[in-house]
Amino acid sequence: MVESTRAIPVICSGIAAGLLKKIDDEYKVLLLKRSSSVLHGAWCYIGGSIEEGEKAWEAAFREIREETGINEVSLYVSNAFDEFYSPAGNYIYKAPVFVGYVADGQNVVLNDEHSEYRWLSFEEAAETAALPGNDEVLKIDRKTFCPQKTVRMASRSTLKEEFR
Repeated sequence: MVESTRAIPVICSGIAAGLLKKIDDEYKVLLLKRSSSVLHGAWCYIGGSIEEGEKAWEAAFREIREETGINEVSLYVSNAFDEFYSPAGNYIYKAPVFVGYVADGQNVVLNDEHSEYRWLSFEEAAETAALPGNDEVLKIDRKTFCPQKTVRMASRSTLKEEFR
């Protein structure tokens, strides 16, 4: 007799991106308030779908540009994932998280998906972010991408440099 295995599908069709900017000698995280029907009023970092033929990191650059108007960003893989279970669809959604350092002089210009934005400390962002698990992703990102004054980060290439 053959046993049947029941599996929950994992869908990975999108990305998430957190942007960091040094303000008054402290890294701040950009959160956006959603104005669209999906997650209306929720504060979250940048996210979106991967388009046909696009790599995840390319989608991250595109989503950053579309949602914030920011063009100059050094983007890195955070090795964290946004993930949740959908009871209605009986699937697990998983999205790689990217982290970008925003260049000085870059101003946020929101598209129609968002009504407000805030640059927040990691603590404020963890308290404000609406989706379960965002606080854990922010904790990983802070530890990995915001060195303490006594610690020096190893140099590394940005994704554009590495993959072009």
